[in-house]
This record gives sequence, structure tokens and C-alpha cells, in this order.
Amino acid sequence: MKSLKSGKQRKAYFNAPMHKARKWISSHLEENLLLKYDQRRITLVKGDTVKVMRGNFKGHDGKITRVNQRRRQVEVEGLVMTKADGKKIPKPIHASNLLIIKLNLTDKWRRKKLEKNLSDEVKKEVEKEAKEQIIETEKEKIIQEEKKKEDKEKDEVKKTDETSEKQKLTVGSNKEGKDEVKNKIKKEIVKKSDNKKLKESKKKNSVEVKTVNTKSQVKDKKTQSKSTKKEGENK
Repeated sequence: MKSLKSGKQRKAYFNAPMHKARKWISSHLEENLLLKYDQRRITLVKGDTVKVMRGNFKGHDGKITRVNQRRRQVEVEGLVMTKADGKKIPKPIHASNLLIIKLNLTDKWRRKKLEKNLSDEVKKEVEKEAKEQIIETEKEKIIQEEKKKEDKEKDEVKKTDETSEKQKLTVGSNKEGKDEVKNKIKKEIVKKSDNKKLKESKKKNSVEVKTVNTKSQVKDKKTQSKSTKKEGENK
């Protein structure tokens, strides 16, 4: 940054292109690394082991899991913060608050940059350390793949168990539903038969009442006719 004005410096920092901003995500080296590589600070890379020097997590050691170039921040293993809803999220930290304890030497281009102007002995040490790190990373990858396979198998077993339980429940519910339907049909049939019997009994009663009424009416007519005949004879 050429300007001495703080406003212009901030503007240049936040509006810088990505190829420049990436270089600014750097931290100081520990003393033994500083003497070994003859550099004070190096850009951070995923896999570097780091120590937190400031803040609530001061003194915490861990590997870098992610480098966020846009925010110029870094995520470290074990640094977590909880949200208002209880969900846990990795805590981002600025690179200036970190100290590099161990470098990730698996990248050959990074090794070439570090090995510039170094003695042959140091170069041999760097290459040896890089080989060890590559073997460790391969082992970690194998372990992670095995874990993923185990998790997939467990998920498949769970899914099969859930599907079998659902099928059992559906079969049981279908049986119960069939029994309920049968009972309902039986009840409806009984109700219909009862209603028919009631209707038939009512019809019979009504017919009997009508017959009785007609008989009484005939008797009344006969008595009336007899009475009128007697009255006529008396006259």
C-alpha cells in the first residue's frame, strides 16, 4: 500500500483483487520455524497447525479446516460458537490473531518457495517431513472413507428397518381397518333389518286399525239403518 492515509489503506484492503488479498491472509511463524525458513510470516493454507494468540480462545491449538478469502478469515478445528437457536457453527478468526506452529508441506509448489535460499540439510529435512505428512494424510483419507462407508451402511440398515416397520404398521392398520369396515357393515345391515321390521310392524298395525275402523263403521251404519226402520214402522 503506497498511501500513508488510513482511509485509502482501508479502501485498498477491502477492494483488493483476490490474488492480492490471498497473500494478506498470513500469520507469524513460531521461533524455531522462523530460524529454520528465515521468514517472519507465511500465507496460511488448509492443514497448517496454528495457535490462537488473542481472544476468548487464546492458547487453543488446531489445524486450519478452511480459509475464507473474501472475509480474510480462517476456521480452526475445535473453535465453535453456538447460535441463538442452539446450532453450533465454526468460529472464524482473523489471521493476525494466529501463530503458525507447524506448516503443511504436502504441496510441492509451497515447498519450492520455502526451499529458496536454504541449505541442503534444511531442504532434506523439509522433504522428509513432507513425505511423512503425505503418508499421514493418505491414512486419514482411508480412515475417513471407511467411516463414510460405515455411516452409509448404518443409514441403509436404518432405512430398511424403518421401511419394514412401516410395512408392518400398514399391514396391521389394514387388518384393523378391514375389521372395522366389516363391523360397520354388519351394524348397518342390522339397522336396516330393524328398520324394515319396524316398518312392517307399523304397516300391520295400521292395516289392523283400518280394518277395525271399517268394521265399526259398518256396525254403526247397520244400527242406524235398523233404528230408522223401527222409527218408520212406529210411525
